[in-house]
Amino acid sequence: MKRKSFEGDACPIARSLDVVGDWWTLLIVREALAGVTRFGGFQRNLGAAKNILAARLKVLVAQGILSTAPGDGAHQDYLLTDKGRALLPVLIALAQWGKANLFEPGERCLEPLDAEGNPRQRPKPHGQLPKAAAKVRFSASSQ
Repeated sequence: MKRKSFEGDACPIARSLDVVGDWWTLLIVREALAGVTRFGGFQRNLGAAKNILAARLKVLVAQGILSTAPGDGAHQDYLLTDKGRALLPVLIALAQWGKANLFEPGERCLEPLDAEGNPRQRPKPHGQLPKAAAKVRFSASSQ
């Protein structure tokens, strides 16, 4: 069954999910951010079936999140573009949300690290948001 496309949707969340909304896509980007560039490396680290991985890599290249470059011999490298690297804050936010809401205290949890080996952080809101501030309304705007 083919899923609905949000390509022309006015909501930026819907459009974003149309491109990166399945789990393999963000996990591939996570691996690319960690330095993986080869099909075999993605497959080994993720355990994805070859056909699924090939399809996701093709979409990421078509969307401009990854580019391809000749590698050693018959191999090609998959390289993050600026558009792909711009997903880093999304992955950090997702990791922080998951750690805060899906893990028990003391449970082993992987964390995104910076080049010095320190946990990557995104700014945290100061204190608890009031219920009214937690509500979000989306309205039309022009760029």
